[in-house]
Amino acid sequence: MNAAPGPARERWASLGENLRIAVDALRANKMRSILTVVGNVVAVMSVIAVVAVIDGMNTYVSEKVLEQGLKVVYVDKFGLITNEDEWRAALKRRDLTILDAEALKRLSRTADEVVAQAETVKRVRHGKVELQNVRILGMTEGYESVGDYELDQGRALDEDDIGKRRSVCLIGSEVAKQLFPVVDPIGRTVRVAGYELRVVGTVAARGNVLGQSQDNFVLLPLGQYQKIFGSRESITILVKARPGVDLERTEDEARVILRARRHVPIGKPDDFAITTSETYMTLYQKLTRGIFAGTIGLVAISLLVGGIVIMNIMLVAVTERTREIGIRKALGARRSDLLAQFLSETIVLSFFGGLLGVLAGIGISFLIRVATPLPASIQPWSVAVSLVVASSVGLFFGVYPATRAARLDPIVALRQE
Repeated sequence: MNAAPGPARERWASLGENLRIAVDALRANKMRSILTVVGNVVAVMSVIAVVAVIDGMNTYVSEKVLEQGLKVVYVDKFGLITNEDEWRAALKRRDLTILDAEALKRLSRTADEVVAQAETVKRVRHGKVELQNVRILGMTEGYESVGDYELDQGRALDEDDIGKRRSVCLIGSEVAKQLFPVVDPIGRTVRVAGYELRVVGTVAARGNVLGQSQDNFVLLPLGQYQKIFGSRESITILVKARPGVDLERTEDEARVILRARRHVPIGKPDDFAITTSETYMTLYQKLTRGIFAGTIGLVAISLLVGGIVIMNIMLVAVTERTREIGIRKALGARRSDLLAQFLSETIVLSFFGGLLGVLAGIGISFLIRVATPLPASIQPWSVAVSLVVASSVGLFFGVYPATRAARLDPIVALRQE
């Protein structure tokens, strides 16, 4: 009953000896070892860095992009266009009007708020200072509840301002800083397309999303917007669901109301587009899946190249150590001993490359986190999978050199100079 521990101790001792020999072989040829594992380093580094970036993008998109459209259904003429055919089809649709928005507001039972919005990009001026490419937003009542418009100074646009189409506006923090760097903007005027608008409030800074400033805008009553730019362009309708109401239910209800109002025949497609945060999340997931799939392809190529290099280097090692192999066989080493020795060396070599790749991947992820707004984070599973795959590649490509070493004839091997 006590005989079992003996062979077990021998196996562990043999494994330890093989690993020690493998580490010594790496130390003896440091530069060759590093160059050998470049493919593994690139593959492991790519996996860890890409997983960290995609995880950071998931967090960023969910926190910065999707939360802005949470519980809001967007109805417009074009929607999410991904190809030219969709663009041509959308151009044929009828424009959405303020009457469509009023019908939704009047008939919807699941909407908490319905807001009409029009948007363009123009120059904005105050005195001698002129800003290019400023977003001009025309909106109706309830705009505060469908967007992030927290006031910094002054007041919001009230029902009177919007109903009477007054020439007043709110400005984003970026516009306020550039046009009024040293004075209070409240009560002063800005000029948009030749029309003067009195500033009644400024909106607190909202930062950038995907490199786009969220503070470079002027917001005014939709009626005043249409007075300046005309009322012939299609509007966007924002429908916010009531608390506790599923967004899909609000989306379906809006579709039914608009199809009935716009007399869309049964069986015909909508002559408008409906999008939600989920629409953009689905597109985003498709893009990230494509990026990840492409990365896996590059990783596979790197691992293949790295494996071939490891196999060739180990064949060189077998040739260099032919006499050593002959001596070991002459002293009683079995084929399994030599096989285990050379496989141990390839696994250690691959693991060493994987470890370097992990360190490089962590370094790249840290740089991305510091230099960009993406909260890139290392996923432990990606580190573990990378190291296991790297070692497995070494094991796979090390079988042939190890088998060749194990099959050497000891007499021929001893004659090798």
